[in-house]
Amino acid sequence: MERTFKQDQLNIFIADSRDAMGKKAAQDVAKCIHALLETKEEINMIFAAAPSQNEVLHYLMSDPTIPWNRINAFHMDEYIGLPADAPQGFANFLRNAIFDRVPFKAVYTLDSSAKAEDEIVRYTALLEKYPTDIVCMGIGENGHIAFNDPHVAFFNDPALVKIVDLDETCRMQQVHDGCFSSLDLVPKNALTLTIPALTKAAYQFCVVPAATKANAVKNTVLGPVAEACPASILRTLPNATLYCDPDSGKYIL
Repeated sequence: MERTFKQDQLNIFIADSRDAMGKKAAQDVAKCIHALLETKEEINMIFAAAPSQNEVLHYLMSDPTIPWNRINAFHMDEYIGLPADAPQGFANFLRNAIFDRVPFKAVYTLDSSAKAEDEIVRYTALLEKYPTDIVCMGIGENGHIAFNDPHVAFFNDPALVKIVDLDETCRMQQVHDGCFSSLDLVPKNALTLTIPALTKAAYQFCVVPAATKANAVKNTVLGPVAEACPASILRTLPNATLYCDPDSGKYIL
């Protein structure tokens, strides 16, 4: 039985199934795109790269009404040191899932093979030039958003992009997701958009399926708003929505 409610300012939707979750999120994102484009010539969107986003990206890509040629696309995190063509790279995931499959006005990705300090300067300038309208995001098993794991998450981070070291829960999630065959193959460092880079967007659509995320969802919705669960910041935002399936939402039903 689907359910809609609020916790603080966060809108929460628990769907009947994982597919219904992705479809509902995509419909809401599309409505938001159309509404924004009534008053703006173009908009800027940030996308998360993870199997948790498969359904919402599929339904977005399949929507013939979305004028992609008026949307600039960004992504929110990337490993440091992977070859540019590595299949585990988040930019490559998004190219396969949506970036190369619809006609965006422009796509701006982080380069995993570039010098990290140079990428910070380049991508920060792009984010400042193209202020974010919509973020399509997820939550990690440790409650992270983007690669802001609890030990490196700062709600008032002065940067927009930074280098982080990844905690073991975060790295094991990449194994659970089937992206790497073992923990020792998962990179230990990454570039990430910071929490303010995500929260300053006008709208956040957060899609979180699967039982492996149930504890993170519980802490996000029912725990304190604190950097120990970075995603809890969503409860302070005026236009954020969390989408769950029955598995991820089982502790907040």
